[in-house]
Amino acid sequence: MRLAFIVDPLDTLKAYKDSSVAMMRAAQAAGHSVFAVPQPSLTWTTEHGVRAEATQVTLLEGDHPWCEEGARALLPLRDFTAVIMRKDPPFDMEYVASTWLLERAEAEGARVFNSPRALRDHSEKFSVAEFARFAAPTLVARDATRIGEFIGAYHDVVLKPLDGMGGREIFRVREDDPNRNVIVETLTRGGRRTIMAQRFIPEIVDGDKRILIVGGEVVPHCLARIPMAGETRGNLAAGGRGEARPLTPRDFEIAKALAPTFAERGLLFVGIDVIGDWLTEINVTSPTCMVEIRQQTGYDAAALFIRKIEETCAANTAKGEKL
Repeated sequence: MRLAFIVDPLDTLKAYKDSSVAMMRAAQAAGHSVFAVPQPSLTWTTEHGVRAEATQVTLLEGDHPWCEEGARALLPLRDFTAVIMRKDPPFDMEYVASTWLLERAEAEGARVFNSPRALRDHSEKFSVAEFARFAAPTLVARDATRIGEFIGAYHDVVLKPLDGMGGREIFRVREDDPNRNVIVETLTRGGRRTIMAQRFIPEIVDGDKRILIVGGEVVPHCLARIPMAGETRGNLAAGGRGEARPLTPRDFEIAKALAPTFAERGLLFVGIDVIGDWLTEINVTSPTCMVEIRQQTGYDAAALFIRKIEETCAANTAKGEKL
């Protein structure tokens, strides 16, 4: 197969921990050709449809360097067996524009994972609303009065923007916090930006668990991201420590309940976040933690991802589509 990975610039990827690099390595190990595509090179014309600048890469064993770049060409996305969208957030208008281009590429015959429509429709924060039975008490609003009432009702809450990543702009706010009003004002930009408020979950001290779901299959190990001393954010980008663990029965219950919905919508790879027994986020743009889980448990989620790509493409080919 010829697999195109839409990723950030190659020289910015940290091969020792990057899940996209792990996927590329797994693809090469399975005998497939790997191409890297920069997001800004996506283009559409009436004459050629959706094309992108694709560079064939050879994955190396080390991390410095971790790949060799080969031939580069402007190619139609339909010429690849599959296109894997792995561009990191932020989920801004350029990301939305990329989903429009990728959806047009699908109409021209390309196979894109995760589905560009699903990427566009699934807010990584607000999508928990669909599965509210698993979520801690949560409010989504921009009105300061409503947010204040929520803080008053639950006394200790976490506030975060809907488009945040990596633990940025996340605040823990108590009812008696003297800075509470200014934090709300700042996060909502004076009532012009909608944010999320969630009841603080004390179990965060034991880790914010990232659970991976690949092609409807639940990976049996999670990565618990444990906050460093004095922090309430477990994000690795915010200094959290990653500890791989077997899933608990509650973890399995949540993940198995959600997995069929993701598979139906073309979300081949999803990372859900669970703190204690509560679902807090559903990550679909560029989930991570594959490398840490493999290093600590031996379970290769990247290889599972490539197998699911193979199975999906083979199934589509059996239906008469071009491989």
